[in-house]
Amino acid sequence: MAKPLLTKVFFSSPPKSKEEFTNLCSRGFLRQALYGFIPEVFADPNLFSYLLKGCSIPQESLSHGRQLHGFIVTCGASADRFTANHLLHMYSKLGEQQASASLFAIMPRKNIMSYNILIGGFVQNGDINSARKLFDEMPERNVATWNAMVTGYTHFGFDREGLEFLADMRRVGLQPDEFSLASALRCCAGLKVLPFGQQIHGYLILSGFEADICVGSSLAHMYMKCGCLQEGERALKLMPVLNVVSCNTVIAGRAQNGDYEGALRHFSLMMAAGLAPDQVTFVSAISSCSELSALGQGQQVHAQVIRFGVDSSVSVTSSLVSMYSKCGCLQDSIKLFDDSSEESDLVLWSAMIAAYGFHGHGRMAIELFEKMVNYGIEPSEVTFLSLLYACCHSGLKDEGLGYLELMNKKYGLQPSLKHYTCIVDLLGRAGQLDDAEALIKSMTVEADGVIWKTLLSACKTHKNTEMMERVAELVLRLDPEDSASYVLISNFRAAAARWSDVSDVRSSMRERKVRKEPGVSWMELKGEVHQFSTSERSHPRQSEIDEYLRELIGKMREQGYVPDTSMVLHDMEDEEKECSLAHHSEKVAIAFSLLSLPNGSPIRIMKNLRVCSDCHNAIKFISKIMDREIVVRDVSRFHHFKNGNCSCGDYW
Repeated sequence: MAKPLLTKVFFSSPPKSKEEFTNLCSRGFLRQALYGFIPEVFADPNLFSYLLKGCSIPQESLSHGRQLHGFIVTCGASADRFTANHLLHMYSKLGEQQASASLFAIMPRKNIMSYNILIGGFVQNGDINSARKLFDEMPERNVATWNAMVTGYTHFGFDREGLEFLADMRRVGLQPDEFSLASALRCCAGLKVLPFGQQIHGYLILSGFEADICVGSSLAHMYMKCGCLQEGERALKLMPVLNVVSCNTVIAGRAQNGDYEGALRHFSLMMAAGLAPDQVTFVSAISSCSELSALGQGQQVHAQVIRFGVDSSVSVTSSLVSMYSKCGCLQDSIKLFDDSSEESDLVLWSAMIAAYGFHGHGRMAIELFEKMVNYGIEPSEVTFLSLLYACCHSGLKDEGLGYLELMNKKYGLQPSLKHYTCIVDLLGRAGQLDDAEALIKSMTVEADGVIWKTLLSACKTHKNTEMMERVAELVLRLDPEDSASYVLISNFRAAAARWSDVSDVRSSMRERKVRKEPGVSWMELKGEVHQFSTSERSHPRQSEIDEYLRELIGKMREQGYVPDTSMVLHDMEDEEKECSLAHHSEKVAIAFSLLSLPNGSPIRIMKNLRVCSDCHNAIKFISKIMDREIVVRDVSRFHHFKNGNCSCGDYW
């Protein structure tokens, strides 16, 4: 319990001047400030404002604030509008919005500031509807009032409403300031409406706000969210100084637009310039390492996280859990999670559930989910998506269907298209194609090309020709520019040796200018990423890799490896097919790794597409012959190869 404010203080002499009094208040030493200065406070009620501002010590602030409220009423200062407004602000700041609203209701004299404080409190406490109701009741408004509403709508993701408020503000004759414009630009970023953002940019130039740090950062963020990296960086260069916020904008913008190398490069430049990164910086840098599967760089960023003392941040820890998982180091993810003291944070639990799922440990993901629920943490849509993904990639059909039902019935969460896509994938892998199709047709949300393409892939796996042709028409109608759909159809027909039909599909792709995404694999060596593809053979050690690969395949054949030429979906001789298979990007990357890494060290390979069955079989042979652990991350999941076996149990 907090001590009464009028308790005598022996360890500090009373303040002798107003300057000493205000200094003690600003440092949170309210009892020291008030004791011995009571006559002055009662003589000048405006001094209460300093005491109210000083209510910042978490364990005592509300208790002290209530005592101050009592003093204010006792000395008759509650009728003073200036003091009453500070009381309003204190209650709102401490999250006591009901107390703030009650005080507002009995205030005899209110002004715009009173309304603005209460609106700001509603916004701060997530009650945007009450803020809007009060806004509509106001007899008079100023720019700060409109700013509070635009900021509120932006903060809670109502970007369209935020822009509408800005337009209404202009219509009533008020000119937006730097805060209005910064919020409006964030709305444009959220909606990715580049033309409207460009209009605001034009207004900034005319109004002289372009060089403002807050506006400039928001402008750069808007351009980058809309995919215009150069324009975003140009906006930052116009700012008088670069700070952490502007650097974060560049790093996050690069990462969001898929330029992960650029994000890490700017992170290094920021560090070299002597700017101290914050939590936002580290989350973007760690996420970039995740996407590149750059373990070495990720470990270096982790070291900086510890150095700058942000390793206790939940968002940073969650990013690190994901990063180590996506780099194939699940045990490091588990250790980070177990060492975290944030037992009540949903984001961290969801990240760990996703990590288990990505590595095919569906049962462990379920156990962690149940443990989380037992702790009293309610799962979110993201948590359930990670859980369903884990069930899908572990063949846990009944469990996945059960959790989809639980999601809605117990927690009132409406499944999204992504949740349904996981279940369609789960049913498709189990061969229940009719059930998967029926689920798509019964969904409460509109189906897109992705969910039909998921069913199309299952049709190919289970060789259901009739459904394949029917679903293929739907997929191409919904997403005629998606190369993966054409490839699936082409591969299905090629597997049946329907070469004329394959030719028709490829002709259609040429007519529509649709290009197949080439298979690419990469690995990290001493901080440098080495990339390999079947079509690109320009690596400096290419001839050495080819020779080693020939020797390796020879050893594999001696152990019983037979190339699966059905994976080569072109009309060519068997010898040519075997040669094509031998140079799949993951095999080339593994050969390079064996040549470059020390004996016994694990090999980690990333691939942008799903690993084919021939490569999957070949890597099992390699792991046994070379006595190496080989970790392969494809677009779908992780495969841990050891002693001739894979962690996926040949289910992927």
